[in-house]
Amino acid sequence: MGDSKKYITAEELKKHNKADDLWISIQGKVYNATNWIKDHPGGDIPILNLAGQEATDAFIAFHPGTAWKYLDKFFTGYYLEDYEVSEVSRDYRKLCSEFAKAGLFEKKGHGVIYSLCFVAFLLFLTVYGVLYSNSFWIRMLCGGLLGLAWMQVSYLGHDSGHYLIMTTRGFNKLVQILAGNCITGISIAWWNWTHNAHHVACNSLDYDPDLQHLPVFAVSSSLFKSLNSTFYGRELTFDSLAKFFVSYQHFTFYPIVCVSRVNLFLQTLLLLFSKRKVTDRLMNILGIMVFWTWFPLLVSTLPNWTERVLFVLISFVVTGIQHVQFCLNHFAADVYVGQPKGNDWFEKQTAGTIDIACSPQMDWFFGGLQFQLEHHLFPRLPRCQLRKISPIVQELCKKHNLSYRSLSFFEANRWTIRTLRVAAMQARNLLWEAVNTHG
Repeated sequence: MGDSKKYITAEELKKHNKADDLWISIQGKVYNATNWIKDHPGGDIPILNLAGQEATDAFIAFHPGTAWKYLDKFFTGYYLEDYEVSEVSRDYRKLCSEFAKAGLFEKKGHGVIYSLCFVAFLLFLTVYGVLYSNSFWIRMLCGGLLGLAWMQVSYLGHDSGHYLIMTTRGFNKLVQILAGNCITGISIAWWNWTHNAHHVACNSLDYDPDLQHLPVFAVSSSLFKSLNSTFYGRELTFDSLAKFFVSYQHFTFYPIVCVSRVNLFLQTLLLLFSKRKVTDRLMNILGIMVFWTWFPLLVSTLPNWTERVLFVLISFVVTGIQHVQFCLNHFAADVYVGQPKGNDWFEKQTAGTIDIACSPQMDWFFGGLQFQLEHHLFPRLPRCQLRKISPIVQELCKKHNLSYRSLSFFEANRWTIRTLRVAAMQARNLLWEAVNTHG
């Protein structure tokens, strides 16, 4: 008997790459996700970015084994012609299977409990010090403690967004709202929207929102071409203002990052009050209202405006260390222009990420994200497992001649500033050309 299966070519699959006609291939089977994207828990962006492609590795990375059973209802009846699996993808999928069989995705350790207790302790010290201390220096120290609490609680929000850190999805969502919206003032809905897009399109200049910081930062001269952001749906304009800011970005990087929370507050409000569909919009808005109630009240109890401004600034500067870390993980890595491809998942993650080398005693400080490549390859893996699998990932990269970059915190800063400086010098030349041309 002949093969009765129906096949389509990769070129035919590519034609179904729009929101109203979206097909995707997983392990050579073609699925119609057109009606699913509006209900997808991870949002529509990750699926849209891989529309019309073979996307098995990305699907495996983000979904537990229980997700496979839901695919059948989307099956088109077609199979992908000449479906092949590269050696690196084969090894990657084998690792995912081995980790699953070993239960690594389920073994979360006690880190969540420790982190929750630590955050609660930091918040208690902050409130107690502000309300009951008569010392200026202790109150300023409390600002630093609040910044440290924001750092740690952000890691909890990040973990809860990638996997269940609580016993049920309901409790997990509650932790997300408390950790993100109520304590930090940054909506978990905004985080999910941007972070999932970042993972799928790691270091794509026009698809990854984490690299789209014009007019203040540009990590590559490719951004000077005023690329169109597929994420924001607008042009990333490289105008005279951007030329000026980017020309000095290696000097302004740290000062701007220190107060970058202001932009995150703004982005949260823009999303929650936009026309875009937002999951649990009301809950997210209520959580933000909680933050903008307790935080201003706490600051207002300080005796004068000088202390209030310094308290807020110190808290922003301390938590700015975390924002610097996020930049170190990607700014100096390889970038590209264009849509992410599902058939080079492993390669794109290795090219676009940089690990931060540190001792095990400092893992709490970096929240596990110092193992950035390991996290990008296995986003559902609890942070307590990332150090364990790091040698395995290194061996796989070595086997396939792929980058594995692990730098000290100091060295990663040096690489980042060097990357920003190179782009700054290129922008400065364009700026002076414009000045000389137009007077």
